Amino acid sequence: MPFSVFMDEALCGAEGFYTGGGGAGRRRDFITSPELGPLFGAVMARALDMWWNELGCPSPFMVAECGAGPGTLCRDILRARPACATELRYILVDTAEPMRALHRTNRFPLVDASEMLGQGEIRSDGDYVVVRGQGPLASSVPSLPDEPLHVILANELLDNLPFDIAQRADDHWDEVRVGLDSADGFRPLAVQLDAGRCALLDDLAPVATVGQTVPLQHAAASWVGSARSALAPGGRIVAIDYGAPLADLARRDGEWLRTYRGHERGVDPFAHAGTCDITADVAIDFVSRGQAVSSVATQAEFLTERGIAELVATARRVWTERAAIGDIEALAARSRIGEAEALLDPTGLGAFVVAEWVNRSR
Repeated sequence: MPFSVFMDEALCGAEGFYTGGGGAGRRRDFITSPELGPLFGAVMARALDMWWNELGCPSPFMVAECGAGPGTLCRDILRARPACATELRYILVDTAEPMRALHRTNRFPLVDASEMLGQGEIRSDGDYVVVRGQGPLASSVPSLPDEPLHVILANELLDNLPFDIAQRADDHWDEVRVGLDSADGFRPLAVQLDAGRCALLDDLAPVATVGQTVPLQHAAASWVGSARSALAPGGRIVAIDYGAPLADLARRDGEWLRTYRGHERGVDPFAHAGTCDITADVAIDFVSRGQAVSSVATQAEFLTERGIAELVATARRVWTERAAIGDIEALAARSRIGEAEALLDPTGLGAFVVAEWVNRSR
């Protein structure tokens, strides 16, 4: 079978990793930028305000987060009280029901998506009425709505979409498929790729040598295309992931493929199928074919341009003033300083790629 089919079943099948509740979080399997603490969400709140103003302060301001996981980023953005909050309609998108169940347990202003996207008065599940201009509101759905969106966020989503694997042979490329061994375990199985995909890989990784492998991220490329079609004029996709050009991935001796289980990184996707996450570095040039990317930056550059230094400076001032007291405010400030160091680390999260696609039509 194609590796993408194996991966989809291992992650989202009846006994898959995400179906069973695996995912991001200190008590789960891996840590993402939002899971470090509230600083990442506070910077993203500033970014949303910037984009809202650039669009002329639309009401409602439609934001979707794809691959929302437990909802940590949404929670931290709302806690940061962005200026756009009264107009904000935040849609948490996750295919995994266990993650959407977590959205319902968080203290979000959660309403049904059909009500949130409708006109006029919106009733929550409680005993109060929310009207337009009195946000923020959040909803939890399994897929992107048809409503035009102003911002689509995707933090560590593209790396997790099912991909296939190609391996360089003497005069062509093979697809690395999944077969069964004599003990009913899984094993790689090489099948020659079609001429079209061989030509594409020759173009993107012309100096790849025999035995080198790369991901074939057709699902990620398709997602970018679908997400772009959901954008309102002037809207943008913001995708954050570890990534590099496909030629660079070829030189990494297969280390572009990762598994995570209980915060431990592995390299064998077959070893714990269904109980570990499976991801790949994102080949930005592959996924943006036909969907020209508007800008690419590192996470450190992106966060710096959106004011993380100002937030950290405030935290340093509070820590200096209250360190001797050692109260919660002082400890929160000290924690924020540590979060910034991790988010900007050029050997870690700071090196993540932030790719943006902007709908220039008006």
